[in-house]
Amino acid sequence: MRNARYALTISALLAATAASAQVVTPPPSQPAPAPAAPAAPPTPPAPAKSTPYGAGLKFNLSPDGSKYLRVMSWHQVYTRYTENNTGTLRAPSKPQKSQIDFGLRRSRLVLLAQLNPRFVIYTHLGINNQNAVGGGITPTVDGKKPQFFIHEAVTEYKVNKYLSLGGGLHYLNGISRLTSASTTSILPIDLPLTNFPTIEATDQFARWLGVYAKGRINKLDYRFSVSDPFLTNVTSTPLNLGTSSTSAGVTTNTGTGIAAYSPQNTTHVYQGYVSYNFLEPEANLLPYFTGTYLGTKRVFSVGAGFLYNKDAMYSRPTSSVVTVTPAVSADPFGLVGTNKHSLKMFGIDAFYDVPLDTASCTALTLYGVYYNYNMGPNHVRFIGPENPGYGAAATRGNAVPQSGTGNSFYGQAGFLLPQRIFGPKARLQPYVAYLHSNYDGLHFSNGDTKAVNVYDAGVNVLLDGHNAKVTLNYRARPDFEGYVPTTGNFTSLDYKPEITLQTQIFL
Repeated sequence: MRNARYALTISALLAATAASAQVVTPPPSQPAPAPAAPAAPPTPPAPAKSTPYGAGLKFNLSPDGSKYLRVMSWHQVYTRYTENNTGTLRAPSKPQKSQIDFGLRRSRLVLLAQLNPRFVIYTHLGINNQNAVGGGITPTVDGKKPQFFIHEAVTEYKVNKYLSLGGGLHYLNGISRLTSASTTSILPIDLPLTNFPTIEATDQFARWLGVYAKGRINKLDYRFSVSDPFLTNVTSTPLNLGTSSTSAGVTTNTGTGIAAYSPQNTTHVYQGYVSYNFLEPEANLLPYFTGTYLGTKRVFSVGAGFLYNKDAMYSRPTSSVVTVTPAVSADPFGLVGTNKHSLKMFGIDAFYDVPLDTASCTALTLYGVYYNYNMGPNHVRFIGPENPGYGAAATRGNAVPQSGTGNSFYGQAGFLLPQRIFGPKARLQPYVAYLHSNYDGLHFSNGDTKAVNVYDAGVNVLLDGHNAKVTLNYRARPDFEGYVPTTGNFTSLDYKPEITLQTQIFL
């Protein structure tokens, strides 16, 4: 029995050993699968593209957007090299031939609200022409704390699709397109200022207190206004229209024959401008005319305008000689005779702005205007934008003859270069501008008149259209050396350079 158990045990061990010794044949070999391709990294989101400015900072006051408040603001900052006119002071008793200066050409804020389709209200505030010399409380001698003042305050009612009526402190000017120009979309670095002949004399920085009518009939746009002239705020009397001399203790005053703004002007100012658009119509909700559309519109507009102000100017002929007595000094308006002259100003202009090649996004801008100004005998006025000169001398700093009795032509041309030059990051728009004026009261001592010529050439670097741009401009301007305001005579004419870099942000 025991032997049988041993036999079974040994048999089991042998069977297990044989089983463990068997070779297991693997299945037929297969090629190893290719390793999985690495997962592509997630695509980063595309940078947001600059969207058209459109309505800008607009706050809807109703769900459908028919009631809204729109906010606009812009700054134009100058860095400038100026070779000053002869005899310029930079500070008291400090002559200065040239300098590099910095300034705020414009700093503005506009609030526009549409309460319903028929009512509009807008307010325009800001400062202008501040540098370290001028633009302050006393603009000709003080640059600190410029006055932040109201440029426009207007309410407007839409009578129908052809007519809107408004009133307040307005910019519905006549004479030309440039007389109501938008300062954010100017083609060159600045306006010629000849387009604002009465600026800060009988108006408030080219604005007026009055009422207006405007509208569009088919392709004809129109604007007409009636306003009060502002008092000149100049201490001018009939004696200031002459020169005094003393002999044997007697002082006489002799008329100069040169007209000046009358401090007694209280008659209404009438203005109008009518234009016909042959191609696309332009927006006319606000009074500002666009300077260049950068290829976004096809515009060909021809217009004409006027300004009339009865007895706005006065003068004394050279035949007027009065003895200056205490009574005359006390009542010069009553005892010294003067001649009254009406402001009669006319303009005719043409504006052409079209895209040329849609593939390369090129565009052409052309503008020309002719002015005829009657401002009384021999009237000439000098103005320098953001003037770097100190004091009250008419020819200080960068001043040029801005307006006067006579004729002027102003033209500008610009070309928007192909987009491929800088791609979508920036656009280049070179331009040229030219002002030519002939004024009766600007002449050599022998009576020969000399034309006023101002040359500008530059380029706009458009980083985001007009909303972010940099402008570099070169100007050659005339310096009428030895100019005497009481005679209109000057001794020689020279041209001085002015190089300006402007940065503009408009939101």
